[in-house]
Amino acid sequence: MAERRVFQFGERVDGYAIPVLNEREIRAAAGILFVLMFVAIQRAALLGRFTLLKYAATYFLVDILIRVLVSPRYAPSLVLGRLIVRNQVPEYVGAPQKRFAWIIGIVLSGTMVALAAVANTYGPVTGIICLVCLVFLFFEAAFGICLGCKVYPLFNKGKVQHCPGEVCTPQQRQEIQKVSAGQLLVLAGFVALVVLSVPVLGETFRKAPTPLFLPASQSQAQAR
Repeated sequence: MAERRVFQFGERVDGYAIPVLNEREIRAAAGILFVLMFVAIQRAALLGRFTLLKYAATYFLVDILIRVLVSPRYAPSLVLGRLIVRNQVPEYVGAPQKRFAWIIGIVLSGTMVALAAVANTYGPVTGIICLVCLVFLFFEAAFGICLGCKVYPLFNKGKVQHCPGEVCTPQQRQEIQKVSAGQLLVLAGFVALVVLSVPVLGETFRKAPTPLFLPASQSQAQAR
């Protein structure tokens, strides 16, 4: 591996012609940020409390600015992600498309900070931005799919290299990746079960729960 510099986007690894990043730590970092943003957005939407959202959006912006302007190696969420997955074998992905995706993140989070934290406002625009950020983070953390990277080929004439799971390289699906008609039927049946269970079990599930362990005096009172 080549000598590291402070201001360097991606790592030079033997066998790779372009700078690369470790997808495992990126997914870990996305999961961390997703939890932070989800809790903050939930408090804002359900309780009308925006303080945590302002902090979360600001931290998100600072983190992603460090990734793009300095180096992903020093971004706090990626450092924490590296600590979490450091015993796992790295999965190298191309750095150029990740940089493009994170620039999109800077635009989104920067707009969010300007509207929510600086101007101290809320509305449909901030709501849509929050939803888009959550979707981006969830797809990265849960599925290893970089939605911002999907747009990268539209602005880059060169071939995209080293995608997560090598999805940018045409290949035959292995047997374990194929989905049978029986599996699709089970999935459809489960979806139907979920839909039907709402009206059937709704009244039962809406009842307030009772404590599992009650003092003796309360148990006797309820028995009467």
